[in-house]
Amino acid sequence: MIEHVTLQHSTYQKPPYKFEAGTPNIAGAVGLGAAIKYLGEIPREQLIQQENELVRRTASRLQQLPGVRLVGEPTHRSAVISFLLEGSHPHDIGTLLDQQGVAVRTGHHCAMPLMEFLGIPGTIRASFSLYNNDDDTNRLIAAVEKAATFL
Repeated sequence: MIEHVTLQHSTYQKPPYKFEAGTPNIAGAVGLGAAIKYLGEIPREQLIQQENELVRRTASRLQQLPGVRLVGEPTHRSAVISFLLEGSHPHDIGTLLDQQGVAVRTGHHCAMPLMEFLGIPGTIRASFSLYNNDDDTNRLIAAVEKAATFL
């Protein structure tokens, strides 16, 4: 990457050589290859159906909790559920869920104009993927119920 270095001045190699500093992310490349192979062995439609059903059940259960409001009612929901708990800030609920071992994202999710339009400070966002199951949903629901008792 460097052609010559002194305390006063540095000169760099010509492209593309000046961009090749450091050790390549070999472990990342191997990990990516393993992930692609793993996902290639699972029927894609089965993954999508499993994820959609889990998200549907979770959204339905969240809607049944007192004080919970889902944000957005799409005709086709992706693997994300955004919600609020009445009378609380999303960050407070996120902290209470974290203390119970439940990982969610909270905040404006890089969508500040949308949050401003909706008149909310942000949301609590639960995301799902192929590694989630009903146990994760049960833990989320129980954690939200418990968090609600603190507020």
